[in-house]
Amino acid sequence: MPEQLTKHPQVTLQVLRSSGAKCAQGEAQDILTQCPAERFCKLPGGEICVFGLSDASRMTQITAAEWKALTPAAPSAAPRSEDALSGEALLSGGLGLLAGAAIGFAVSRLRQQHH
Repeated sequence: MPEQLTKHPQVTLQVLRSSGAKCAQGEAQDILTQCPAERFCKLPGGEICVFGLSDASRMTQITAAEWKALTPAAPSAAPRSEDALSGEALLSGGLGLLAGAAIGFAVSRLRQQHH
């Protein structure tokens, strides 16, 4: 089951709730046992743990090497502000895309089960 990283965890939890997920309601955590209860969602098809950027270090499914691979190597000189912004925007956009895809998948699964 996935851990999700987002800049807006509360909004993500609300979107999941609006799709029928039971979030932060004390549901049994069968797979994501280390997920903070306030960030845990249970759906008919599985579990999701939603992390904010400040909680990223608490994630258990991404290794240090995988985090390092997401960030470019440090340049020898300080980066120009537009370079830093574009890299930050690219990383944020990519993570947002992953979170959006996971939410879309969860909603799709819910709709399939109700039809």
